[in-house]
Amino acid sequence: MYNILICDDDKDIVSALDIYLTSEGYRTFAAYDGVQALKAVEENEIHLILMDVMMPNLDGIRATARLREKCNVPIILLTAKSEDADKVLGLNIGADDYVTKPFNPMEVMARVKSQLRRYTLLGGKDGSVCGSDDGLLKNGGISMDDAAKAVTVDGESVSLTPLEFNILRLFLQHPGQVFSTAQIYEQVWNDPAYGSENTVAVHIRHLREKIEIDPANPRYIKVVWGLGYKMEKV
Repeated sequence: MYNILICDDDKDIVSALDIYLTSEGYRTFAAYDGVQALKAVEENEIHLILMDVMMPNLDGIRATARLREKCNVPIILLTAKSEDADKVLGLNIGADDYVTKPFNPMEVMARVKSQLRRYTLLGGKDGSVCGSDDGLLKNGGISMDDAAKAVTVDGESVSLTPLEFNILRLFLQHPGQVFSTAQIYEQVWNDPAYGSENTVAVHIRHLREKIEIDPANPRYIKVVWGLGYKMEKV
């Protein structure tokens, strides 16, 4: 069973989402501001968070930033149409998706299922990973702290975009496994992989430029001709 935290200062929204989520077999926890959300995560095993942006005491953006210091569970923002800047900021600091209010509950359910499926495919465990060391991944000179969203190569910090980070995480979690471009796109972009080959190739090229000494002769991320890409075990 997955545990989902619903955080919104509108109690009617929390109640409505609780009804839909529990009917799908999820266990829910409620919070009405960011401070309560942080407390709920400390005290319970949480697998996904639905987080309102505009709340008293501690808003959803700042709460998301605090959570990302120690948690890698999926976070879906609940935003108003006028909060476009907050959507972008939220995604940049670690939110995984957003739903615009007023929302169709079935859309929320679909996004919840999609994020939980992706979280599981990318190595998420049953149970919150807050405060654990499970997010540490290494291969050769590459080190990734998933909880802190930090990457170093040979001891030097490397700045990656969220998509580059997620691609690298996928490879580090499955060293030696070959992924087709369609598999990479579906797991990282979380969308059907129609015509995705060029998009994936461009992002992998940019990632190589940041983590490889010689991107033209990569040590880590290698092409498997006719099949896709893999992370070479080093």
